[in-house]
Amino acid sequence: MPQKRKRYDKQFKIAAARVVLGGEMRAVDLARELGIKDSTLRRWAQEHGEMGDPRVNLVDGAFDVEARNRLWVDGIAYIGTGEGWLYLAAVIDAFRRKVVGWSTSTSPDMEQQELLLDRLLERVPEGAKPVLHSDMGWQYQHEKWTRRLKKARIAQSMSRKGNCLDNGATEQVFGHLKDEFFRGRTWPDFESFKADLDAYVVHWNTRRRQVKLNGLTPEEFRSQSLVA
Repeated sequence: MPQKRKRYDKQFKIAAARVVLGGEMRAVDLARELGIKDSTLRRWAQEHGEMGDPRVNLVDGAFDVEARNRLWVDGIAYIGTGEGWLYLAAVIDAFRRKVVGWSTSTSPDMEQQELLLDRLLERVPEGAKPVLHSDMGWQYQHEKWTRRLKKARIAQSMSRKGNCLDNGATEQVFGHLKDEFFRGRTWPDFESFKADLDAYVVHWNTRRRQVKLNGLTPEEFRSQSLVA
């Protein structure tokens, strides 16, 4: 294990990254021992480690990040209707709770995930290198998913098996969505549902005020952070 020191050269960063990626220590614990921020250690793992390894959890429950586009959280909401199940795949910025990409489908297949990635990768700001965290669903271990993330230089992080609380950021957003948008409503067809859901996501990002963002919307919170 790397020893604490005042300055960190490239070889030291590589060694620390391997400790985290190899599962020897959690990023949060090693960062505390080295006297650095866990976000710094996650960045080292992203820069010097192997991305797209489904065994790696770069987040370890530390969803409180200091800036936008550092940590994105992925998940799928299962929405039951009288006509069957509908599926919302969404990626949320952990810093401002903004939905940065989403797709809706009647089947949770790779076609839906690739559409999500198409939309998501269009929105990655120049120079940004976010960590994308998810559970261990089969979609996130699929070769098409891991290959495209690696090509885009987005580090993949996955929860440990059976840790249902480690994806709390998406579950909070999905919970509000079901309470505020879906519960008690019906739609004549999938296209009507999809159009209304798209409108709700825009509402969530631009008009829905949130206690965790000091009463601001995700877009207002983003503007405030840019000024600060």
